[in-house]
Amino acid sequence: MLNGNRLFPAESAARSVAVKLYESIHNLPIISPHGHTDPQWFAENKPFPSPAALLLQPDHYIFRMLYSQGVSLESLGVPQVDGKQQADPREAWRIFARHYYLFRGTPTRLWLDYTFQEQFGLKDRLSADNADEYYEHIDKLLQTPEFLPRALFEQFNIEVLATTDAATDTLEQHQKIRASGWKGRVLPTFRPDSVVDAEYIGFHDNLKLLGEVSGKDVSTWKGYLDALRQRRAFFKENGATATDHGHLTAMTADLPLGEATALYERIYTGKTNPGDIELFQAQMLTELAGMSVEDGLTMQLHPGSIRNHNAKVYAKFGRDKGADIPSPTEYVRGLRPLLSKYGNEPNFTFILFTLDESTFSRELAPLAGHYPCLRLGPPWWFHDSPEGMMRFRETATETAGFYNTVGFNDDTRAFLSIPSRHDVARRVDCAFLGKMVAEHRLDEDEAFELAQDLTVNLVRKAYKL
Repeated sequence: MLNGNRLFPAESAARSVAVKLYESIHNLPIISPHGHTDPQWFAENKPFPSPAALLLQPDHYIFRMLYSQGVSLESLGVPQVDGKQQADPREAWRIFARHYYLFRGTPTRLWLDYTFQEQFGLKDRLSADNADEYYEHIDKLLQTPEFLPRALFEQFNIEVLATTDAATDTLEQHQKIRASGWKGRVLPTFRPDSVVDAEYIGFHDNLKLLGEVSGKDVSTWKGYLDALRQRRAFFKENGATATDHGHLTAMTADLPLGEATALYERIYTGKTNPGDIELFQAQMLTELAGMSVEDGLTMQLHPGSIRNHNAKVYAKFGRDKGADIPSPTEYVRGLRPLLSKYGNEPNFTFILFTLDESTFSRELAPLAGHYPCLRLGPPWWFHDSPEGMMRFRETATETAGFYNTVGFNDDTRAFLSIPSRHDVARRVDCAFLGKMVAEHRLDEDEAFELAQDLTVNLVRKAYKL
């Protein structure tokens, strides 16, 4: 099913170098510093319930494509807000198999083919004819000790895996992992969106919970900031090295104390003026950057997604169901207040992501090529693809270089896709470096050093791992 030279250049000289580079790095450990896998998997280490529950139902890359072609999410067993998940997992799998042709040419197809072959030994293309054979084979393997979550973690050669956790999370599952004595390194990441975005569902209840878990009076601006500091310290005590922020824009602000206090009072009471919600998020990015300067946690910003675009799907199935759509994003003016205050701080690492590729050469690479704190995150979400990764290297390298980037992260909820996604990233980087060597723009010994750096060294440094 899989060709050993996939994703390498068609031109022979560049391909020859890419192959050698890949051979030098493909067995290096996986470092996954940002993702959405469930820490409960590793805390409890129980068998995954079915092939559909493991591979299909948590992966919005899969079911959004099926939905776009008229397949209902109900028929796939995607969990609903009211707790319903009525579809038979075997029948959901059959539907998936009948529509496997929809993934031709997509990165999802690359990931799935790799998973089927490398993890399950299945080399015939998935189809309606072999759907039951696939299901039974995978289901049988999932009941074996070799396919328990911790065993897969070790089999995948994962050095570090970071989850994404709400600011109010108890981190109970992470504490269970550490108390168990298992050596797998699963770290939390502090994500405060639910207590920063006043449009987030249950925002005021989330603020109340923040006050309860932190022991701070969040009715005041100072108490609210103290509560966030307390939670960050708690996350850090439990192994966190980074924070993550999923704002709609990259707008930041630096308000005087009196204005910030008055703004928070309006947010807290719900008596907001037009523009207050966006301004509050902008102010909070700057406040949280200051906290990163204090505590050393690496800061990540993932802007530019209009979330839950499909109101009907959101109402029935909730967040993260494939209906988040990219939007144009501006960085130069938006980030200036934050960077004016903290951009030159030596203890601050700020990783910028984008869904707006037009900003790489125009805004992000020039910013990262100047400010000491800035690093460029890898192609994310809709651009986590061979073409997106290659475009990133082509547009960002000439201004930001390689060393203002941070390697690759998979940002996935689908656990079994982690090795395949990292393999794609490693192959694309080797293809890019091989082409540079073939064009005499880079010496071969430098390419070998860069291949190592792009695979493990830059990510370890950026995330302080």
